[in-house]
Amino acid sequence: MVKCKITVVKKTMNKDLAKRYSGKKVGPCEIFKEGDSFITGLEKPEGFCDWAWNDIHNCVEVMVTGGNFSKGVFEGWMKDDRTIIACCTDGIRPVVFKIERIDD
Repeated sequence: MVKCKITVVKKTMNKDLAKRYSGKKVGPCEIFKEGDSFITGLEKPEGFCDWAWNDIHNCVEVMVTGGNFSKGVFEGWMKDDRTIIACCTDGIRPVVFKIERIDD
């Protein structure tokens, strides 16, 4: 069965937006750390943020079902058509993930 490896490649923090819009003091995402990795099929990995999973699940689904992001508007976007970079939609402290298709 085809699976995906999801790796946290970057955590970011938009301090200016946090200061302007957040109702409380916030820092970078507390759930993930850079380098964390998860192996999964279509199911949310244990310990994975629900919000982030909702944001990247479509990319995982494409990869697990044998698709890629190398055609149409995505042509040339990624160096490897078995990989996509995606992120959660937290505008104040987004986390960037590398999603790679792996074969058993």
